[in-house]
Amino acid sequence: MVKLDFWLIIGFLGQFLFSMRFLVQWLQSERIKKSIIPVAFWYFSVAGGVTLLAYAIHRRDPVFIVGQGSGLLIYARNLYFIFKEKKPAHNTL
Repeated sequence: MVKLDFWLIIGFLGQFLFSMRFLVQWLQSERIKKSIIPVAFWYFSVAGGVTLLAYAIHRRDPVFIVGQGSGLLIYARNLYFIFKEKKPAHNTL
């Protein structure tokens, strides 16, 4: 029998959040009938990535730490581009 401890729950929560991004992407693409990556995909990526990174740090797994850490940079950069695009440009003379 598997004992559910705090860190095991964190690990499964992170995996759930990370997996939700694919469900969100799939449902949005089906709704629009074309491939699309909604902003929620990146939010779930960050939430799942941070949670899984915490779990990886707890487990002291360097491969998992590097993988999740580098992924977080990519997810954050994509959110930056999305917000930069939505921000109105300031006209300077």
